[in-house]
Amino acid sequence: MTELAYTEPKAKTIAGVKGDWEIVIGMEVHAQVLSNAKLFSGASTQFGAEPNSNVALVDAAMPGMLPVINEFCVAQAVRTGLGIKAEINLRSIFDRKNYFYPDLPQGYQISQFKHPIVGEGEVLVDLEPGVARKVRIERIHLEQDAGKSIHDMDPEKSFVDLNRTGVALMEIVSRPDIRSAEEAAEYLRKLRTIVRYLGTCDGNMQEGSMRADVNVSVCKPGDYEKYRETEDFAHLGTRCEIKNMNSMRFIQQAIEFEARRQIAILEDGGQVDQETRLFDTKKGETRTMRSKEEAHDYRYFPDPDLLPLEIDQAWVDEIAASLPELPDAKKARLVGDFGVTEYDASVLTAEPENAAFFEEVAKGRDGKQAANWVINELFGRLNKEEKGIVDSPVSAAQLGGMIDLIGKGDISGKIAKDLFEILWTEGGDPAEIVEKRGMKQVTDTGAIEAAVDEVIAENPDKAEQAKEKPNLAGWFVGQVMKKTGGKANPQAVNKLVREKLGVS
Repeated sequence: MTELAYTEPKAKTIAGVKGDWEIVIGMEVHAQVLSNAKLFSGASTQFGAEPNSNVALVDAAMPGMLPVINEFCVAQAVRTGLGIKAEINLRSIFDRKNYFYPDLPQGYQISQFKHPIVGEGEVLVDLEPGVARKVRIERIHLEQDAGKSIHDMDPEKSFVDLNRTGVALMEIVSRPDIRSAEEAAEYLRKLRTIVRYLGTCDGNMQEGSMRADVNVSVCKPGDYEKYRETEDFAHLGTRCEIKNMNSMRFIQQAIEFEARRQIAILEDGGQVDQETRLFDTKKGETRTMRSKEEAHDYRYFPDPDLLPLEIDQAWVDEIAASLPELPDAKKARLVGDFGVTEYDASVLTAEPENAAFFEEVAKGRDGKQAANWVINELFGRLNKEEKGIVDSPVSAAQLGGMIDLIGKGDISGKIAKDLFEILWTEGGDPAEIVEKRGMKQVTDTGAIEAAVDEVIAENPDKAEQAKEKPNLAGWFVGQVMKKTGGKANPQAVNKLVREKLGVS
């Protein structure tokens, strides 16, 4: 199996009043570690539990309570790092990041700063067949989540739910390599796919398991190339951070608005203030949340309750040996082994469950035909009814059995669509349904010839016209199919009609 070849896309320019501009985007993705227990306590991470029911004493910052590292969460971070071809740091340090919110009982967050557990890596973002952006990952660090403040339960009071407090997060920090709103959405989608394949995060954005802070700046054409040569961020312009985004669509809208807001300020002779902003989904615009903090504002220092985290290379190698086949490798294999297009392979590998379903359908069968049925008919119907592959009424075995019937000539493509509908609504064995309901395709040449003769005899005028207008043969084919209830073999009908009419 060979890897697919990609070319780097061109930067997207935005026309301003006084000239063209380019967007530069970096992202900090917070991915909740898939673990039954929190990062420094044994409390449950169950989503949707009663408020403040999943809180250990250390989560609530009770006096004298000490954090104890969850080894499984560390392994999940290492696994994620290996999945993006990143450097794994055998020695890392947990720091205290000091800030004050009602839902942060300790008055600080245990995080990592200068010495994260995962170093530099990369993510290949597919934009279209043969075109991809390589986004460099600066680091992945482990940290604990904060709780949740609730402001809509009482007109005068706010409430705090500490269930999320202490839940393990992986903060995946990219370099500013993303060049458009569309690329930002595709980057997050690809990252979500990778962690789902790895089993390190469920990627459920609606539940907050995955969310992103999006850093946006604008620069003149050519300035980004200067940054890449010098690594001097001054070439990229002042960035603004859009906080806590958990929707691909809203991320795109927020970036587009924010870029145009900054361009308008700069072309008016003003300066962009570095700040943290929120996106108003109803108005479709960003608004100021607070001035952007720098690292020194958080007064980072090593957490005195936690020793430096030291792991063995042998343990890392053991985790590496257990990695599954990841999306890019699987995509290349599906193209090579099953002959599907690169686009189809991208669709099929977007979710691990979808890829597994397709491979079961395609095993021992025509890969392109299997892909067409899975993508167009099955996925199309699932999307229409807002269902996932795990809820599919049609199993891989049933769909594969139906494709076998097409291959043997027992049913035509039209009959197969009728059969698919029966399988979707009623279930059953495809071969038995075809037999019991008399759906088998008519392949008997004599029977088909008789039907052709009847149609021609019933339409002598059109038969004469067909000699001058060969395209009329298609009308006769349709009439024969109608007369046979759609069961006649279309290829045989077409051949006999043209022979009888004397057209090529």
